[in-house]
Parts: sequence; structure tokens; C-alpha cells
Amino acid sequence: MTALGQNLKINGDRLWDSLMEMAKIGPGVAGGNNRQTLTDADAEGRALFQSWCEAAGMTMGCDTMGNMFATRLGEDPDALPVYMGSHLDTQPTGGKYDGVLGVLGGLEVVRTMNDLGIKTKHPIVVTNWTNEEGTRFAPAMLASGVFAGKHTQDWAYGREDAEGKTFGDELKRIGWVGDETVGARKMHAMFELHIEQGPILEAEGKDIGVVTHGQGLWWLQCTVSGKDAHTGSTPMNMRVNAGLGMARMTEAAHQIAMAHQPHAVGAVGHCDVFPNSRNVIPGKVVFTADFRSPDLEKLTSMRTQFEARAKEIADELGLGLEIEPVGHFDPVTFDETCVSAVRNAAERLGYSHLDIVSGAGHDACWINDVAPTAMIMCPCVDGLSHNEAEEISKDWAAAGTDVMLHAVLETAEIVA
Repeated sequence: MTALGQNLKINGDRLWDSLMEMAKIGPGVAGGNNRQTLTDADAEGRALFQSWCEAAGMTMGCDTMGNMFATRLGEDPDALPVYMGSHLDTQPTGGKYDGVLGVLGGLEVVRTMNDLGIKTKHPIVVTNWTNEEGTRFAPAMLASGVFAGKHTQDWAYGREDAEGKTFGDELKRIGWVGDETVGARKMHAMFELHIEQGPILEAEGKDIGVVTHGQGLWWLQCTVSGKDAHTGSTPMNMRVNAGLGMARMTEAAHQIAMAHQPHAVGAVGHCDVFPNSRNVIPGKVVFTADFRSPDLEKLTSMRTQFEARAKEIADELGLGLEIEPVGHFDPVTFDETCVSAVRNAAERLGYSHLDIVSGAGHDACWINDVAPTAMIMCPCVDGLSHNEAEEISKDWAAAGTDVMLHAVLETAEIVA
């Protein structure tokens, strides 16, 4: 029987090489990646991941939302699998590690188990969840949300991108509609490795973030309607300026989040201005306010206050306003046993660690509703993410994957 000792570690060079190889698919314009969900680049990345999994002796399954499940058999055919996973899709100007580390780290765990001849009671599954980012098809974590019963598949299939293409049609176009029923798989546990996407671990000099909670989120899509008019010839007192309404509502989102400190954030990150011409006062603006907090009461209060203030602003300026929630999840408390397995692994390996709350949403936040789940985080330089300049070190990637290896083996039960 293999002991879970300090010397049991993954191959950091092999992991790094895999990350760099995947980054060649869907390159960005500034050194990162543009591998948005259900694009040709996404299909190419999926095919590469599948080939690597099959070379490692795993069998690939796929459900009707395109979620990929690579399975390494366990010794007990009746034991539920232990899952690892994240996502391969990126932001339009994304980095090489956000999501990808969690998928390829899972693959590296299996490769290491193969190298060392380790067998487990429970099967091991490495997962690529479809459309975690939610940039092309809102909301984020779409396919894991269907898996967890938060959305219906029909609703998800009908989600449209900026060009009016639907999720269902694009999934079919790239050839990744699987035959498994979404959510039919049962899990013993799931672990998700991810870069922090924030500055805390690096600032504190810690190797590992032990994620105990995840922030709740509201995405409120606001459609502000005014009147297109010439910027040069329309008197100021006769304008119905949707852009001005958005500006004031953006400031309101900031003020509301500041009033709910600590542990609350809010901003406007997405907007589309129509007709988006230099000499036309905007007649319509569509933007999304993003509020997050690990405190449900604060999260609810921020949404309520923003909706009320946005209506006041619209009324003051004579604007039309529609607000549609396009993304939501309550704050998450991750499974105590899984969290302890992560903490035990960090301590066993001698890595410095810190309990942390995830500032971003992740697939693990949905899966936590249907199976015991935990997250592992590694630092990222300056906390920068969703940016092509996103960067981590090879040592950080290896440490996070080492911890996942140990947590998964503790949970899956080594038998040889």
C-alpha cells in the first residue's frame, strides 16, 4: 500500500508542458487565450484533452450539455467516483490558467497515479465543464448548473450569443453533444483546483488557499431606453440619454457595494451601447451589474437597493428601464470533510496555507449542491485574471496539484 507521504508529488514539468501545449489552441492577441465556449478553438482543445486522457488509460464520456468525463476505473465497481475538474473555455481576452489548471491538474493526478501504480477503491473522473465563463452564453457555469438542476436543458440550449446563435445549435455544430443524460452521474466527492483570481495568497506569501466558502452572486442585466439624437444639434435639456442613465447607475452600483462593506463587491463590467456612434446620443444601453458577497443578507440587500435606485435614475432622466436577473447563486459553504482533506494535504506536504473565500463563481459552487465538494487555490501574480497577462509560476501550479493529488487519494481510498 502506498503511503500518503511528503514525497508523493506530481510531475510539475509535465503539468507545465501540458498547460503550454493547450495554450497554443485559441491564442489571444497579447499572450493569453481566446478559446471561448463552443467555438472551433474550444472543439480543438476538447479533442486534445480527450486524446491525452485516452493515452492515460481513461475512457471518455460526454453528456448532452457537452460536459466531458474521463474515467479511471477503481477497484470497487459499486463505489461512487471521486471527481476533479474545472473548465477549458476562456474569456475573449483570457489567460492560460483560469479553469485550465483545474482540468489539466486533474489529468496530471491520474498520470502520476499511473506512474506509481496506485490503485483506488473509488473510480477517479476528470471533468471539463462546458461554458463556465458565461461570456458568450450567459449565465456563467451554465452546464454545471444544468447538471445540478439549477437550469433546464431546454432553457440552456436556447441561450443566445451576441450574434443570435444559440447554445444548442453551436454545441451540435462543433460535434460535442454527448449521449449521457445531464445530472445522471452520481459523485462520491468533487475537488476543483483553480487560480485564486485575487491578490490575497500572493500578498500573504501562502502556497495554498483552502477554500471554505464561495461568494453568492447576482448578475442584473439592465436595458435602458432613451432616444437616439444628434450630439451636436440636440439641446441639452431635450436629450433622453440612455448613456447618462447607465453612467449614473454604474456609480450607484459602486456606492451601494461600498455601503455594504466589508465582504461585499459590486461593479458594471459589461455594456453594449446603441447605436454606438461618435455623434449619436445613445438611444439604448444594455449593461450588467455584478454584485457578490458571502453574506446572503448583504447580497439580497444590494440587489434590492440597486433596483430601486436604478428606477429612480431612469425616472429622473425620462428613460425606460428593464432589469432581468441573468445569473444568480447563493453563498456557498463547502463540505467540511472535503475541505479538511485539502487542509490535511497541504499540511502533510509542508505547504503554507490559508483559509479563503472564493471571490469568483466556479462550477464547484453548483456541484456542492449535489455532492460533497471543495476547492483548492494557488496564487496568481498581482491577483490578475480574466486578462491575457494572467500569470502563475510552475511551482504554484505544482503545489496546488500536489494538494489535489493527496486530497483525492485520501477521499478515493488507496488500495495498492
